Amino acid sequence: MSQADGGKPEKLLGFTWNVPNALTILRMVLVPVFVVVFLMHPHDQGWRLWATVIFVVAILTDSLDGHIARKYDLVTNFGKIWDSIADKALTGMAFVVLSVVGELPWWMTIIILLREWGITALRFAILKYGVMAANRGGKLKTLVQSFALIAFVLWLPGLGVWFEVIKWALMWIAFVLTVVTGIDYLFEASKLRKASLEAGGPVDISKGVADEVELPEAPEALPDDGEHLG
Repeated sequence: MSQADGGKPEKLLGFTWNVPNALTILRMVLVPVFVVVFLMHPHDQGWRLWATVIFVVAILTDSLDGHIARKYDLVTNFGKIWDSIADKALTGMAFVVLSVVGELPWWMTIIILLREWGITALRFAILKYGVMAANRGGKLKTLVQSFALIAFVLWLPGLGVWFEVIKWALMWIAFVLTVVTGIDYLFEASKLRKASLEAGGPVDISKGVADEVELPEAPEALPDDGEHLG
């Protein structure tokens, strides 16, 4: 358990003021700000540029908070949980507002949101079975999603067809990676459950081998899914 509060064990999901947690909170605060700025004048290039700046700043805090937390041993249970939630909220709302203004089909947004939040719920549910390997394409999916969303939020209709082709190519690649990595998670979860039942207890299959492990009665936090940029 983290000792980020000066040597005393951090309470389960307790909050500790430090730079990584402050960056996570900033990202959560920027989500509604981004939504308001984007929807205020969605077809005004100036407002779209400001919305893009806010989105990019929020995305960069994702990479920065994880790097600082690991480098300076400031990892906390609050950060482990809320960092992931803040990421999902930011990208999720970006997909939603793009669909609201008719620039992204709702079916695509719905499938992506179901995958993102469904896999998050799944990771909570399978904690009792043990440790699952980080998703192999998680970081790539997150990276491509970020670039696709930036291109769409930026808008820039004056650049013509070539920019439209690039941003839709990025979005389709992001969509395929999102679905494929989601299916991969389902297979890994099924494999973990089967190995756990056969072993009669929690197992660790993160290295491809079902090693028995002991899990705490109350898991400290959501295990890393390998989908963060940091």
